[in-house]
Amino acid sequence: MSTHRAPKSGFAAEAQRKINSKYSEELAAECLEWIKEVTGEPINTSGDMDNFFEVLKDGTVLCTLANAIEAGTVKKVNTSKMAFKCMENISAFLEAAKKFGVPPQETFQSVDLWERQNLNSVVICVQSLGRKAGKYGKPSIGPKEADKNERQFSDEQLRAGQTVISLQYGSNKGATQSGINFGNTRHM
Repeated sequence: MSTHRAPKSGFAAEAQRKINSKYSEELAAECLEWIKEVTGEPINTSGDMDNFFEVLKDGTVLCTLANAIEAGTVKKVNTSKMAFKCMENISAFLEAAKKFGVPPQETFQSVDLWERQNLNSVVICVQSLGRKAGKYGKPSIGPKEADKNERQFSDEQLRAGQTVISLQYGSNKGATQSGINFGNTRHM
C-alpha cells in the first residue's frame, strides 16, 4: 500500500501550494542538524522537503529524539514500516513533545507528516521542542525562552499604585480642541 495519493487538483492543490510556500528549508535544516546533534543519529541534514520528509516520516528518528532528551519517554519505538506503526511512532513523539512543554498550537497532526500534508507544522513543532530542550540539559535551537518573572507586591504597594494618575492616558495640559479642524471644511 502506497501512502502517496493522486496529486491534488483545483482548490486542494492551491491550498497545498499555500502550505508548502510557508516551508523554510533553512529552518528545516536547522531542525535536522539539531536532531543529529542531540541523538547522534547519522541523518542527512539537507533542508529540502523531500529529505526532511524521508528522514522523519516513519517517526523513529523523532522517538529517538524524545528519548535522547529524556530517557524512557517513548517506551516502544516501532521499527516496522507499516503505516499504522509509523503513525504510532509519530503520535508517541507528539505526546512526548507536549510533555516537554510544547504548546498544543505548535504541535502537528500525525497526517501532517505521514501524508506530507503540512511539513511546515512539523518544523514549527521541532523548533519549539528545540527551545524547550535546554531545560533538560540538551543543546537548544532558536531564541532562548524567556524565564517567568513573577513579582510579589505587598498590599501596601498595590494600594499605592491605585492612587497614581497614569500618564499613559496622556495629559492635555488644559488645552481644548477649539480651533482645530482636520481636512477640508464643508462648503454649503
